[in-house]
Amino acid sequence: MTHKFDVLILGAGAAGLMCAIEAGKRGRRVAVLEHADRIGKKILISGGGRCNFTNIHCRPENFISANPHFAKSALARYTPADFIALIEKHRIPYHEKTLGQLFCDGSAHDITDMLEAECRQAAVQIFLSSKVREVQRTTEFVLHTDGAEFRAPVLVVATGGLSIPKIGATAFGYDLARQFGLKIIPTRAALAPLVLGAEDRNHYCDQTGVSAEVIVSSNIASSDHHSFREKMLITHKGLSGPAILQISSYWSAGQPIRIDLAPERDVTAAIREAKVRNLAVARSGLQQVLPNRLAGRWLDLHAPGTWSNQALEQLERQVHEWIVTPVDTEGYAKAEVTAGGVDTDELSAKTMESRKVPGLFFIGEVVDVTGHLGGFNFQWAWASGAAAGRAV
Repeated sequence: MTHKFDVLILGAGAAGLMCAIEAGKRGRRVAVLEHADRIGKKILISGGGRCNFTNIHCRPENFISANPHFAKSALARYTPADFIALIEKHRIPYHEKTLGQLFCDGSAHDITDMLEAECRQAAVQIFLSSKVREVQRTTEFVLHTDGAEFRAPVLVVATGGLSIPKIGATAFGYDLARQFGLKIIPTRAALAPLVLGAEDRNHYCDQTGVSAEVIVSSNIASSDHHSFREKMLITHKGLSGPAILQISSYWSAGQPIRIDLAPERDVTAAIREAKVRNLAVARSGLQQVLPNRLAGRWLDLHAPGTWSNQALEQLERQVHEWIVTPVDTEGYAKAEVTAGGVDTDELSAKTMESRKVPGLFFIGEVVDVTGHLGGFNFQWAWASGAAAGRAV
């Protein structure tokens, strides 16, 4: 059976659905092909099931790309305020958490229900459980699924990255880009927990569950270093929590990271002021600024031989400059997003259309634009999807 449309969109995630809505509103006959049995699987698991759907402080500086200027046009033309207006039109209650992050009060299903309703209103047809076997281009794009053929002059690839394979992530979008001669920036797991080496694991990983607000920095020997101040969590494999996920996007194998375990706190003040200086006093003093278990472990590993002012200065410095070299991330299974992807030099920043292949568009996570943690990747999905949807 052959279906003919104006626009075919591969992937019913955030970017694909936004593109479909915008194209459908402009009178285009749109089909969305999704290989899973439901739309928006990644939307549904995001933000602990409440979907951190945007960030009110979204700026181009919150994104990583080989071309840091590429995302500016799309982000400027579809802003967090635009998506909030859509949320409010559908009367979805939401709240702001720390650092401008917006979440649904209820559940992420509110977002997928909203997108589905907007698709219906725009006469978009969604084909679930439709695995594309082959894509050809003659005078138009011809797609073959197990039971049907789809034809259209425009093909939009919104297939996502490699993150979280258990919900169906694949390399299909990258393979398609290569098929049509587009370059790919090498991909890697981003916003992922970090794994520590055996010695550090032995020292710290029995403290699983211990959490502290820290400042973590990467590229510490370089002028191009990055720092994030948020929570860090010790896990059975290494380190996680928002600060660590953020820095993982900038970290590369073999690089050390620097962690300030007590930002803007005077760690040894209580020890210096004590009449008697000993291990018990040091433990009590350190527990005032670090989680109790971590304070005890830190002294087990780093307690000075004497309690001189010079030794305390060194202890102070160690707490503010803990240097650790992870051995790996926890990979795509635990990564929230994929860094790298379709080279932005191949695409129009205004429309997301391929410069080489007219009618072929790439949007969302499959493109080499990766947001920070906190709703930025959703905003890129909405913005790039809207840019393509208004252009097709």
